[in-house]
Amino acid sequence: EPSLLLLDEPLAALDASTRGEVRRELRRQLREFAGVRILVTHDPVDAYALADRVIVLEAGRIAQSGSLAEVTRHPRSRYIADLVGLNLLTGVIDGSSLRLESGALVVTADGSATGAAFAAIRPSAVSLHRHVPEGSARNVWRGVVADIDRHADRVRVQLNGDVPLVAEITPNALEALELRPGTTVWAAVKASEVIAYPR
Repeated sequence: EPSLLLLDEPLAALDASTRGEVRRELRRQLREFAGVRILVTHDPVDAYALADRVIVLEAGRIAQSGSLAEVTRHPRSRYIADLVGLNLLTGVIDGSSLRLESGALVVTADGSATGAAFAAIRPSAVSLHRHVPEGSARNVWRGVVADIDRHADRVRVQLNGDVPLVAEITPNALEALELRPGTTVWAAVKASEVIAYPR
């Protein structure tokens, strides 16, 4: 009857189908354990499925801690944003305008913040275009495709530019846009999709 249970990468050596099954059983077992439960993992999926509180270590130090919802909604570093799958921009906000170090402007829907701030953008909120888009998006930036990664039925496109971003699109959109590394594109994001918060 231990008072503490430490699990160090318990699912790391399992294949994908077995991992899902073991994760479900592990979640059930952890719910029934009365003591302290500590799970060490590099896999965000394990954290989503098994944790109610997270502590993220970066370069050997605690970079952020809190509820899973808090950490995923407001990452405090690029490393954490990458872990939870968000774009993270830093700059100075005045009202609804966040000015990045590159000089680029990011418009948010909330106009009440001032000072040093982060802005988080979901990759699925970034639409890509071969020409300057017309429409309601308040944020439009020029970028160059740096890398393309396929993940099952989604494609993650990394963009370099004044506003470095990752966009998540479908394989059909990838082919229709004829995207390759080095391709110049326009990224558009609605102001309502930009979540700004103090640094």
